[in-house]
Amino acid sequence: MTTTPLLDRVHTPHDMKSLDRSQLKELAADVRKETISVVSKTGGHLGASLGVVELTVALHHVFDTPNDKVIWDVGHQAYPHKILTGRRQDMPLLRQKGGPSGFTKRSESDYDPFGAAHAGTSISAALGFAVARDLNLDNHNVIAVIGDGSMSSGMAYEALNNAGAMKSRLIVILNDNDMSIAPPVGAMSNYFSRLISSRPYQSFRSIAKEAASYLPKPLETAARRVEEYARGMVAGGTWFEEMGFFYVGPLDGHNLDQLIPVLENIRDRTENGPVLIHIVTQKGHGYAPAEASADKYHGVVQFDVDTGKQHKTTASAPSYTKVFADALIDTARRDDKVVAVTAAMPSGTGLDLFAHEFPDRCFDVGIAEQHAVTFAAGLACDGLKPFAAIYSTFLQRGYDQVVHDVMLQKLPVRFAMDRAGFVGADGATHAGCYDLAFLGCLPHLVIMAPSDELELKHAVATSHAIDDAPSAFRYPRGNGLGLDLSQPAQVLKLGVGRVIREGSKVAILSLGCRLEESLKAADQLAEFGITATVADARFAKPVDEDLVCQLAKNHEVLLTIEAGSIGGFAAQVTDILARNWLFDTGLKFRPMYMPDRLLDHDNPTSQYKDAGLSSDAIISTVLMALGREKLMLAS
Repeated sequence: MTTTPLLDRVHTPHDMKSLDRSQLKELAADVRKETISVVSKTGGHLGASLGVVELTVALHHVFDTPNDKVIWDVGHQAYPHKILTGRRQDMPLLRQKGGPSGFTKRSESDYDPFGAAHAGTSISAALGFAVARDLNLDNHNVIAVIGDGSMSSGMAYEALNNAGAMKSRLIVILNDNDMSIAPPVGAMSNYFSRLISSRPYQSFRSIAKEAASYLPKPLETAARRVEEYARGMVAGGTWFEEMGFFYVGPLDGHNLDQLIPVLENIRDRTENGPVLIHIVTQKGHGYAPAEASADKYHGVVQFDVDTGKQHKTTASAPSYTKVFADALIDTARRDDKVVAVTAAMPSGTGLDLFAHEFPDRCFDVGIAEQHAVTFAAGLACDGLKPFAAIYSTFLQRGYDQVVHDVMLQKLPVRFAMDRAGFVGADGATHAGCYDLAFLGCLPHLVIMAPSDELELKHAVATSHAIDDAPSAFRYPRGNGLGLDLSQPAQVLKLGVGRVIREGSKVAILSLGCRLEESLKAADQLAEFGITATVADARFAKPVDEDLVCQLAKNHEVLLTIEAGSIGGFAAQVTDILARNWLFDTGLKFRPMYMPDRLLDHDNPTSQYKDAGLSSDAIISTVLMALGREKLMLAS
């Protein structure tokens, strides 16, 4: 049983204000224990949360939250923050239905001023809060906490540039956890950081700058450079200074004796303008198995606290991600023009496996989806065959580049969109709901949605063969159906679907991962004496017009089903039916897609059921269309 005596006394940050430094260190130890205990039972993002325990304690001790706004970039490191802000009792349901989100969420707590799960948003949002505060004549602090990984996002640089020019009072904490604690983060660095963040130094600096302004211009410039570059040599902050930020650091982010005095100095400064505090932390800090792990236990399933051993289940079939990676590797062995691009997700997309075999042909560009797409476009221009493996939810961030740099130039960039549909515990922020809609409206683009892992192999081969236009294929999170993958990949005929089983009265046209549920529904409908044709569309664009017309003409009811939002596959089918006057024949057309609302974190099976995209929902829709819903009630 984990004992956390000090944490047991802290229910909100207000309870931390009277604690002295030694007690705050004890509280941090308790929060670390609690975080490990919770995540060992629920799974989640452990390493990032352990890395910011001391920072979280220091922020809530020094600042007046929630009046002062603390904005966590991405939000996957906010478990300690949630524990200290009134949500400790709910943490056993972390990332589960009815429990706290794995990210910050405005509707969850007043201590979450801004929701986030995609990287690079914190500085932009914080600047918005700071300007709103100034216009509202308020006086609270605004603090953005951003990791060094998120700083590779172009949006972060745009925000830094804007903040430096705005001169609004803003605090940015750069959490650098990708480097060891270098020699500058020692006693001398601590001394300098405390000195330059203090009011006497800042006042002296202002006086010195004013005095220097009376010097001849060359001497004024030289004096300013000496001071700023001297600070840069100590702390490496010259670049941030040039952006318009007052730089402090680097600090040991696990040392409360360093963090608290500097945060207090910055809190109490009277000068306007943005400040950047550079801290160095270690992912997984304070938990030996995480510290020793290559990914610092970034994302974990349930695990044993004593040993760190994760309770991973043995899957009966490989994941779709693994199937994609193997298919791409096989393709690359046969074609040396094949290259792969990812945006900071090599293991999540399976490209770590590709990089192991083809290190010179795999490119991780960091959290920079816009750059990834245009970079791939440049590769395609000069004869290479790029596969851009980007989660559906993250491809949203590169949409203009898909349109402007790829589609308009008709470049054969191949988009592999993992995590299509619902994604379970990561919730609405990571669900791949919208790609069928936002890509389906683009000319020239071929879109595939494999219904199983063998179809995914075919999609990779088909996309590779398309060399005169962009293409995309989407596939779900999780494991395949256990099909025989020894069969060779086929290049599919573009825009041609397939009929899986024949029926007479009802036709179910499935796109993507809903085919298995469609077949299950057909089996149950047969028990009611209703035979159903089940077809796999394979392509969301171009849609098989001949197949759609055939199904519409030969069945009383035509139902489409897809794991996507309104405006996707069903919209394409509706257009075909309308253009061919098939609504005028008495056809009963029923499109099934994700509801026009957000679904919170839960397991995927429950999410699809809640969304009305399960076999039961298909049966109910068919029976209602036929006026035979009483059969459902009777069963």
